[in-house]
Amino acid sequence: MKLLIVVTNVDHYTSGTPTGLWLSELTHMYHRASKHGYVITIASPGGGNTPVDPESLKPAMLDRITRRYWADESFRQELQEVRSLEDLVDHAFDCVYLAGGHGTMYDFPRNTFLQQIIQDHYEKGKLIAAICHGVSGLLHVKLSDGEYLLTNKKVTGFNWAEETLARRNKKVPFSLEAALKKKTSRYSKTLIPMSSKVVTDGNLITGANPFSSKQIAKTVMKKLGAKKKKRRLFSKTTAK
Repeated sequence: MKLLIVVTNVDHYTSGTPTGLWLSELTHMYHRASKHGYVITIASPGGGNTPVDPESLKPAMLDRITRRYWADESFRQELQEVRSLEDLVDHAFDCVYLAGGHGTMYDFPRNTFLQQIIQDHYEKGKLIAAICHGVSGLLHVKLSDGEYLLTNKKVTGFNWAEETLARRNKKVPFSLEAALKKKTSRYSKTLIPMSSKVVTDGNLITGANPFSSKQIAKTVMKKLGAKKKKRRLFSKTTAK
């Protein structure tokens, strides 16, 4: 079983304030997938180094798992040498997961290689998952019939109240909440800002914010496990 985790290359807002990957949105998926024996590939639009948002490294944001990975020199080296999406267009994965961080708002939405990978995998029945600002990578994905992937889909993502609480409402290039609402009438957000929320619609899974990292990793692994079990049962049936 193979998992592709997509991260950002962008390390600052247009204002110059540092940003990048929100670390826990990577580590929890990475950790749970590793425990289940998945082969994990980390990639970004440009490949190479992955900038990590310094806000995500503050003590209050570093839970036990994330702290452990950040202290692991080999893991940090892996983040400095990620693959380029262009090199993975023809590769097959069981799940494509878009990790968040504000940097994604700049290099995810219009990246044609990311759009192609998502379209191909979604139409083959593979799992597509995204969390927080990583959901911005789904905004402009079109399917073979010309419809947007998000049309009539149930999704969530970082909302404007959370953006304001994070004091990033004057720095972000656009409102993710407003952009998602333009694509689908089935967008939903957390009742309590910065609380965990994960939404599943078929083989599309989205998480609201960094505090959804554990829940979305658990949901993705459970869904992949169910698909794996179903394939085994189907194989046994056809073999008879």
